[in-house]
Amino acid sequence: MSNSQVIRLSGTAIPLLLDDIDTDRIIPARYLRCVTFDGLGEHVFEDDRQQDPGQPFNSDRFAGASILVAGRNFGCGSSREHAPQALMRWGLQAIVAESFAEIFFGNCTALGIPTMTLDREQLESLSSAVEADPTIDVTVDLEAVTVAWGDVIAEAGLPESARTALVSGEWDFLSQLLANDAAIGQTAGLIPYLNGFGSG
Repeated sequence: MSNSQVIRLSGTAIPLLLDDIDTDRIIPARYLRCVTFDGLGEHVFEDDRQQDPGQPFNSDRFAGASILVAGRNFGCGSSREHAPQALMRWGLQAIVAESFAEIFFGNCTALGIPTMTLDREQLESLSSAVEADPTIDVTVDLEAVTVAWGDVIAEAGLPESARTALVSGEWDFLSQLLANDAAIGQTAGLIPYLNGFGSG
């Protein structure tokens, strides 16, 4: 198994069962002037957290959570990659929701973050379980395409193309590129206008 493969993730969760959470709420626009994505994690839901001290990302009960439980149409709005980058840098490794905005879903997959869907009743059950016991272990299984918590194993949704990319590790284009460095250099050496590019 390569380091890029995403097959099964387990950890505690943070409940945010709200609908139509857009990328501007996930990471406010004023934090998008950064040259790199470093430091974005600390500003996840910054405005919501300032306005509501009870916002889950403010709570020590959910500190260290690696799985986000969200609602319908999560990640809607602008297509910026900063939103999933910020969530990842906060420490999230997977998101379970009723549905996702398409571009946000694609950006998450490109970062190796599985975005699984559950129906509303299951999401409410999961969210309630996490609220009642923030230490409960939640497992996202990409091979079985399930989300499990307590004694519940729920069938989840994940498009096959994304599931295959994550399980195989093919989502990680940079690792693929670096792994093929020698072949790339050899090919570059055969191209006349790149003469010497792949040598030494």
